[in-house]
Amino acid sequence: MGKPAHQNKRGPMKEVKEFDEEVVQIDRVTRVVKGGRRLRFRATVVIGNRKGKIGFGIGKSAEVAGAIQKAIAKAKKSLIIVPIFRDTIPHDIKVKYKASRILMMPAGEGTGIIAGGAVRKIVELAGIKNILSKSFGTNNRVSNTQATYKALGLLRKRTDYRKKAAVEEPKKEVVAQAVSKPVAKPMPVAKKPEVKKN
Repeated sequence: MGKPAHQNKRGPMKEVKEFDEEVVQIDRVTRVVKGGRRLRFRATVVIGNRKGKIGFGIGKSAEVAGAIQKAIAKAKKSLIIVPIFRDTIPHDIKVKYKASRILMMPAGEGTGIIAGGAVRKIVELAGIKNILSKSFGTNNRVSNTQATYKALGLLRKRTDYRKKAAVEEPKKEVVAQAVSKPVAKPMPVAKKPEVKKN
């Protein structure tokens, strides 16, 4: 006889990650010291839960894997909440960071993500499904990522009155209890005397 289903041995269960990670760029950076040059790697990483929460971090290490881990740890410490209004951003925003300038505008349903490079990655991880964007100035991915991160952090919330009207319950009317008062009896009407006819 076979073993019951609950006794079957299975492999270790995979941990469900809270945030999705996206490596924007990996660079080799050198530092000149007395004995020569020291080579290290710099990783730029963006994390997000696709539900309005994102983080951004940069890590350096002698190995690529170590740089990525450091960047993820920094990104988790710099999480921000992005207000999402009907699967897009609440309003237009334009941000300048160093030589990078980013313009983002809300888009209607079905438009998709009209963005490229680093902007697309960070917007997807934030959970935005429809957006229009344009980058001006430098093509540096790190600068564009920081500009996008700054822009999403400056967005203001907007109330969706359609959902609010559906969720709100109608207010209960307070019925005032009528105070019972003694009803005055009508006065008796005097009857006319009957005249007898001969």
